[in-house]
Amino acid sequence: MGRTVGSMTSRPVDLLGGEVWVADGGLATQLEAMGHDLIDALWSARLLHDDPEAIVEAHLHFLRAGARIVTTASYQATDEGFAAAGMDADETTQFLRRSVDLAREAVDRHVADGGTRALVAASVGPYGAMLADGSEYRGRYGLTVADLREFHARRVDVLAGEVADGGADLLALETIPDVDEVVALTDLLGAAGVPGWVSCTVEAGRTRAGQPLADAVAAAADTGEVVAIGANCCAPRDVEAVLDAVATAGRGRPAVVYPNSGEGWDARARTWTGTGTDLAALAPGWVEAGARIVGGCCRVGPDRIAALARAVTKSTRVN
Repeated sequence: MGRTVGSMTSRPVDLLGGEVWVADGGLATQLEAMGHDLIDALWSARLLHDDPEAIVEAHLHFLRAGARIVTTASYQATDEGFAAAGMDADETTQFLRRSVDLAREAVDRHVADGGTRALVAASVGPYGAMLADGSEYRGRYGLTVADLREFHARRVDVLAGEVADGGADLLALETIPDVDEVVALTDLLGAAGVPGWVSCTVEAGRTRAGQPLADAVAAAADTGEVVAIGANCCAPRDVEAVLDAVATAGRGRPAVVYPNSGEGWDARARTWTGTGTDLAALAPGWVEAGARIVGGCCRVGPDRIAALARAVTKSTRVN
């Protein structure tokens, strides 16, 4: 596992400033709630082409709910994915940059209306997301670290350029199921020299590829540009193990956690079941255990983020 030269000795970027940052929830969840059909290989990234204003509005829903970080609609935006939809590399670059512009526009509108300024996190999803077959919940794609670096390199370069130019504040390397992909992405992050967080998909204290979670945390912590390490798109019950792993192997990094709602998925009926988990009740404990970015992922809409934001604000004032 090769590391970017010098990355192990560079110091973490101080972007979070010791504050607790409430992140947004599921962007696709909100877009679907707004009436958009996202049954498409490009998922929410399709709207970068079809309906960019809808993405701005979705971001605004989360900002008005109390989110202080909005994540761009670039999770599924890759050269390969857009090529399959008939678009070339220049158009992909345009859509990647547009995803940042739309998030920044939402933040600017929110501030103009009297809201609190928020960070823009440019999303970089895993290789498995491009396959659109659930591979981000399995990992072990059969690719080498070098293969994964090559796949991610251009998108990271474009989005890192947006950070360098001030459009975005950091990268969100998210839903990563495999230590090899953590290494590939953090190599690129270190070479780009911009801040970012690393967030894995996990289950029962291991990555979705089956490796010890501490191994993924330690790999991410090798790169100085990594400002937080944790997990997303997991069950709320898995967050405690994530916080333990970051505390023991994260070299002083804060944790980032944004799990799913806790609802179940009935694959046969193709529907969600149950009412989910009260994330707002759990979030203060996560903060106490070292989380500095807390939010939600699939099935977590603005109402849940509003409750979580209130709970976090109350707990930090008490502490």
